[in-house]
Amino acid sequence: MGASFLSTVPSMLPIVPSPSRSAFSTVATRCSAHAGAIRCHKIETQITVEDGFGRRDILKCIGATIGMEIISGSGSIEMARAADLIQRRQRSEFISNIKETLQTALKGNPDLIPSLLTLALNDAMTYDKATKSGGPNGSIRFSSEISRPENKGLSAAMNLLEEAKKEIDSYSKGGPISFADLIQYAAQSAVKTTFLASAIRKCGGNEEKGRLLYTAYGSNGQWGLFEKQFGRTDAQEPDPEGRVPQWEKATVQEMKDKFSAIGFGPRQLAVMSAFLGPDQAATEALLATDKDVSPWVQKYQRSRETVSQTDYEVDLITTFTKLSSLGQQINYEAYTYPAQKIELSKLKL
Repeated sequence: MGASFLSTVPSMLPIVPSPSRSAFSTVATRCSAHAGAIRCHKIETQITVEDGFGRRDILKCIGATIGMEIISGSGSIEMARAADLIQRRQRSEFISNIKETLQTALKGNPDLIPSLLTLALNDAMTYDKATKSGGPNGSIRFSSEISRPENKGLSAAMNLLEEAKKEIDSYSKGGPISFADLIQYAAQSAVKTTFLASAIRKCGGNEEKGRLLYTAYGSNGQWGLFEKQFGRTDAQEPDPEGRVPQWEKATVQEMKDKFSAIGFGPRQLAVMSAFLGPDQAATEALLATDKDVSPWVQKYQRSRETVSQTDYEVDLITTFTKLSSLGQQINYEAYTYPAQKIELSKLKL
């Protein structure tokens, strides 16, 4: 967008009769508006004045022209910002509803929490850095993949999510949720449930006090980046076999090698111990036999004994957030929908 005195004055000069009664020299200012900033340069020009159409009138017309162009440009920017805010609100409301649905599902099936964690891990662990393929793309939903040895015992968790998906899709205004998103968000809900359960235990089983403790010292505020990464696309076929170990049979070295292949190290392996099988204590006992992993296992065990268990929770959220987006192109407009238009003529004032 640009507006200048020189672009408006010439079109008005022909209407000024000649010869004129008087003339004056004026200093005009050429202005350009770029993204809300206005830069001005002085330009001298000779303008002839006739009775009834003088210098003041010309400047008024010029000012009106520039003003309209600036308003028009800034209006477009504001409309874009408003549209972005509407989409953010739509996605935020949808995420809140999804969390409620998943929390209800987990409350009725707490025994499936470990399986939901492993389900999310195994769906993501198919990522291959060399080919940029696989990752948390929902491919684990296919029967030929969920039935693989490494996914043994995860079918019940997948069935739970399929039922949850039906409910979520029934109230979604922006299209059905992808399995890729649903699986990772279910794991997030499972993780938060374990965090809350730990806080309640530290309060002697008092749920009210435990919730207050988790609200005051917990890690809820660390989930921002995870929740922005909402808009994964579902794979249309199973991911290749042989990319995910059987965690309960794997050696620590095999686990380290797999985590290294996706860009993680001993620290991330230790903090993800709850995802590697139904018995976190047994998994950590195995991991502690490795000199590289053992210091991290001990660090997170000590952290879980504290009131806030900050180190453990923050590192787990950070690692899980990275894992949950490996190789994925996030559609940040997913699940948005056209806002309802309000007809002002029908409003009763």
